[in-house]
Amino acid sequence: MKDLEVIYDISIPLGAGSVDWPGLPPYSRELVSEMKRGGPADISKLTMICHVGTHVDTPSHFVVNGKNLDEYPVSDWVLPAQVVSIRDSQAVRPSEFRQLDIRPGEAILFQTDNSRIGRCVSGVFAEDYVYITPEAADFLIQREIAMVGIDYGSVDRFDDGNMTIHHRLLGSGIRIVEGINLKDIPTGRYTLFCLPLRISGAEGAPARAVLVRQQ
Repeated sequence: MKDLEVIYDISIPLGAGSVDWPGLPPYSRELVSEMKRGGPADISKLTMICHVGTHVDTPSHFVVNGKNLDEYPVSDWVLPAQVVSIRDSQAVRPSEFRQLDIRPGEAILFQTDNSRIGRCVSGVFAEDYVYITPEAADFLIQREIAMVGIDYGSVDRFDDGNMTIHHRLLGSGIRIVEGINLKDIPTGRYTLFCLPLRISGAEGAPARAVLVRQQ
């Protein structure tokens, strides 16, 4: 019998449930033409930053002369991935995943309380989200992974003005996907399709992130 593919959409819909970062322009959608008001078609205008909802960061986000979106072939956004459950309610620490078989070139996606309690889709910013510690970042760098994912708007602790984790990961060439929703996603191995909008020269972009698993 042929294996069945199970597909999980781990993207956060932009709108009421997405969380805007304090101090940055919020996401908005406005109808500039509306059929029910006599317009020839419904046409929306979007106002948003590149780092809204489910989005990717490339090295140029924090690294001078780092790679931007133009420098990645589309094949780089399709890669093996592993969903890892983190039970620590404060931070991602290597003690919870050190024993796993983490392979060079794969994506590691952390499922935390951000997903489990609905923080990532609440529409309300919370400073106490689960973040990634420097020790965890260093461990992943040593394993030579290609991408790391977190289920909130930043890999860094909210009050880390130095953006330590961004600098460590992106400075090592590891791309970041933030704002994914891993609620009820089984742990284990997948193929990740994480396709950012093709914005010329950009340091990041909103993305549609999908996990595919053979059953």
